[in-house]
Amino acid sequence: MVPAIATSTGPVLVIGSGLLGASVGLGLRHLGLDVYVRDSSPTTEAVAQDIGAGRSVRALQAAGEQLPEPELVVVAAPPDVVVELTVQALAEHPRAVVLDIASVKAPILDGVRAAGADLTRYVGTHPMAGREKSGPVAARGELFTSMPWVVCPGPEAGARAISVAKNLAVDLGATLTMMEPQEHDETVALISHVPQVMSSLLASRLQDTPLHHLSLAGQGLRDTTRIAGSDPGLWVQILSANAQPVVRSLHEVRKDLDRLIATLEHPEADGARLDIAQLMAEGNAGQARIPGKHGGAPKAFSTFTVAVDDTPGTIARLLTEIGEIGVNLEDMRLEHSPGQPVGLVTVSVEPNRYADLVDELQARGWKVVQ
Repeated sequence: MVPAIATSTGPVLVIGSGLLGASVGLGLRHLGLDVYVRDSSPTTEAVAQDIGAGRSVRALQAAGEQLPEPELVVVAAPPDVVVELTVQALAEHPRAVVLDIASVKAPILDGVRAAGADLTRYVGTHPMAGREKSGPVAARGELFTSMPWVVCPGPEAGARAISVAKNLAVDLGATLTMMEPQEHDETVALISHVPQVMSSLLASRLQDTPLHHLSLAGQGLRDTTRIAGSDPGLWVQILSANAQPVVRSLHEVRKDLDRLIATLEHPEADGARLDIAQLMAEGNAGQARIPGKHGGAPKAFSTFTVAVDDTPGTIARLLTEIGEIGVNLEDMRLEHSPGQPVGLVTVSVEPNRYADLVDELQARGWKVVQ
């Protein structure tokens, strides 16, 4: 939950008015802080002001006013310009703490250090939040609520700068995590950057696949290729900036892939089936370690599928009735039956509520497939 009273103090200058920057502005404005937004694009900056993310620096200057000296500067720009903008902000605002919210940390810290900037007032951070849409029109003040926000101070960072970075994350409702910059980059390489690469590589195999073959695709293909629709320009910057940690993870993936290829080339050989089973079991073990929806250790839930008519309001009615029955959904997945006006809703619930919920839904006329 976003706190009712902010621990951060303004004025705050947000440099970069895209999804993340504008969302930071909206969240801080909601808490009553004075926020100013600046972007290389006049249009993007104007839109950010129009949605309430802060006052446009251009508009301020056009009115003959000066930007108040900020207490905090948040650099919310693409990775390839973050170092330049951070160094510039540290020089232009000698009293301010300067944070960046880019998705890589060690290269940015190295760049700011190499420029000779004041590292006592700089902290790298990374809010692990986003949407499938981009730009200020997609911004939401609650975007960071309950999402991880990693604070990665360098060894030179002062206590005040670290405190300001922590306060920003807490004020915006995020879950605070502290990491060394290099540890952060190794971590996101495995949990974020390599999944993007794997999804894109798999999806690239579909470019020349006949459409009547793709019509057979189930939810598995959709799940594993969903993030392949991400912005290529942004990912060029992210992967370039975090190349070595990504390469190390990809080398490990390649070892497993080479092992599987060698096994499948001779599937009748002694031990081949055992090796395939071991690879699948290793995947099971890794997947089981991903935390559950409330964090912490993952939990085992009972699942069932409800066949629903593909008509407006049907899924909403199903969810309403599950709520009326008094059962909390732990997870839900929607899949359309290819070529049929039917949707398949897979529901996950606590095991001790499974039987009662299935019985009650069936009594209400729902088609439950166990």
